Amino acid sequence: MSEPRDRSEPRRAKSRRAAPDVVDKRRAARRFNALLEGRVAGGLDGRTEKRRARLLAELESGVSRATKRPLKPIEVLLRVQALLEIGESTASIRRACRPARAVAPTSEILDGLRSLHEAYGFPPEVYPFVGVDEALLRAAGITPAISERPGVRAASPREAPTRLRRGGAA
Repeated sequence: MSEPRDRSEPRRAKSRRAAPDVVDKRRAARRFNALLEGRVAGGLDGRTEKRRARLLAELESGVSRATKRPLKPIEVLLRVQALLEIGESTASIRRACRPARAVAPTSEILDGLRSLHEAYGFPPEVYPFVGVDEALLRAAGITPAISERPGVRAASPREAPTRLRRGGAA
């Protein structure tokens, strides 16, 4: 059983601001307003554009605007994921934040990567920004090997592209 509430404290109503149905309603209303006002539909509204600019600036400087502390690797992953969800391309994110130097594969790194991916479900393209390359993702079991991907067939040595000879003939 819960403890009785102190009557001197005001009772707070639960906010539904972040509930998925409420968020969908706000997005639909913004989209409807943009259509009727003649603004470009599908473009970013002012809030989203400001958020996009802030995230890119934080990745470029490597410092959180709110705390003035360097970004931790998880914060980099979260910002890159948010930018991808907004519709930013990986090329423009790469211009703002160069991918980190590759991390050495150890058993601790692989275990940590697996548990992080289980908890957050980041898309594979965000990991290079913290130094996790595709080989490490494959070793952790996050992305399948090239030969295991659906619709992709590994090339045999005979099918490898031939180099041009000196005379320009193939």
